[in-house]
Amino acid sequence: MPVALDVPADMLIKRVAKKLKNYEQVKPPTWAYFAKTGIHKERPPEDPNWWYIRAASILRKLYKSSEPIGIETFRSIYGGRINRGSAPEHFVKASGGIIRKILQQLEASGLVRKISGKGRVLTPEGRSLLDKTAREIMNELIKHYPELKRYA
Repeated sequence: MPVALDVPADMLIKRVAKKLKNYEQVKPPTWAYFAKTGIHKERPPEDPNWWYIRAASILRKLYKSSEPIGIETFRSIYGGRINRGSAPEHFVKASGGIIRKILQQLEASGLVRKISGKGRVLTPEGRSLLDKTAREIMNELIKHYPELKRYA
């Protein structure tokens, strides 16, 4: 039985992002289309579905981790190098407001649970969503590549 880590991450994240659109609680705020994802970015994301993709990515990161993950850790994960002109580049963290809002929406939808003082963890519903999606993806991959059947 395949789990979320057995399928390609890009396929899983895109598929989960499509499923997150059906959740009423997970909706981008009005300012999301104008906001950059961090000070290291020069422009806002061009993909209109970037909010759902980031939420799906956060779910996968929580799935991979055995311990709770806090907002500061997510800021480091999604951060990057800032262009400082002729000065050397430095690492900066991503925007905490976007990550915080997404985690709050995922909590409201029942996919994530907050552990006070430690961070967030995936609920059984969130783990089930990722595993069911991984099973769908693996079945599609087996149709195209029959040699993958031994991993299913």
